Amino acid sequence: MSSNEFGRVDAENNVFVIDAGVERQVGQYPNVSPEEALGYFVRKFEDLEAQLRILEQRIASGVTDAKSLKTAHDHIAAELVEPKAVGNLQNLRDRLAKLAPTIDQAAEKLKAEREGAIAEAMAKKEEIAAKAEQIVSNLQSINWKKSAQEMTELFTAWQELQKTGPKVAKNLTDPIWKRFSQARAKFETGRRQYFATLDSKFKEAKSAKSKLVEQAEALVAKGGDASNEYRKLQDAWKAAPKAGKVEDALWARFRAAGDAIFSDKKAKDAELAVSQKENLQAKLALLAEAEKIDVKDLAKAKSALSDIQARWVKIGHVPRDQVKSIEERLRKVEKSISEAQADEWRRSDPAAKARSNSLVTQLEAVIAELEADLAKAPAAKKKDLQAQIDARKAWLEAAQKAVD
Repeated sequence: MSSNEFGRVDAENNVFVIDAGVERQVGQYPNVSPEEALGYFVRKFEDLEAQLRILEQRIASGVTDAKSLKTAHDHIAAELVEPKAVGNLQNLRDRLAKLAPTIDQAAEKLKAEREGAIAEAMAKKEEIAAKAEQIVSNLQSINWKKSAQEMTELFTAWQELQKTGPKVAKNLTDPIWKRFSQARAKFETGRRQYFATLDSKFKEAKSAKSKLVEQAEALVAKGGDASNEYRKLQDAWKAAPKAGKVEDALWARFRAAGDAIFSDKKAKDAELAVSQKENLQAKLALLAEAEKIDVKDLAKAKSALSDIQARWVKIGHVPRDQVKSIEERLRKVEKSISEAQADEWRRSDPAAKARSNSLVTQLEAVIAELEADLAKAPAAKKKDLQAQIDARKAWLEAAQKAVD
């Protein structure tokens, strides 16, 4: 007979194991020694322990494949119910029980991740359906070429989700697919109708733009003078719809006519620019002459200004960016002569002289009174009184010049 602390072999080579304090027969191995019979069932125990050890190592190394961990756990648990093995079976069961919470946590995490992946996939599908519905929400103003590409991309995205995304219950995904499918069907119907009527629209556009081309080519004979008329034709061209395959050819003719018109205008503008620069130099010379006029001899000054103004008008236009500056300089000369004339009139007007004399008398009286107050005023008020005196003296000086 052979035995160890967990089992024994009897005289007929029946092998027994002590499991949880209870002895039970695990098998018989005839025609071998008792040691070999017991060793056979010990090795079965070691195989079970090896399976458990591998599971422990997988969990310790951070493996999170909850499904395979759960499968391995359940398999070992079933093997440990009444295994045909000799060894510390309860120890194996205890070790296996310690792994259960970790495997459960991994399973819960896997479940949460799967639910999250499903929610994300549903959200993406919802987004795809919503974008498709948005595309077909207004078929009257849709860009068919761009939208067809978008629809293709949305369908490809849906297929990719079906292929690589999590498996979603049919009752959840079918309503979204139905919306997406209906939007695609509406798009295809609308596109077929659009292209069915496009040919007739192209014919109308071709007729309209052919007339615009003919009108533009007729304007070429007028040269640059027809630039404004051509611009109106440009506006009409922009407002007209596309003419399909003949659009580029018609546009080439239309643009060639415009190039000829604006080329002539550019040449004329260049000639005009040269002429205006010459006019500018002439007017600058007149300004130099005008700014030297002496207003002391008013009659002579007025005569000189009148002559300059007459020559100014005959010279003609100058560059637009110079108009304001030279006109302001001439206005300044005119203003100085006008002010000199007004001063002369005021000096020769008896009523004006009387008013000036009266003002002089009043100012002199006020100044005398303020100076008397200043002499006896406290220091705190002297500065203010002096300012009043200085101001009235300035007025007095101006009034006296008016009388003179």
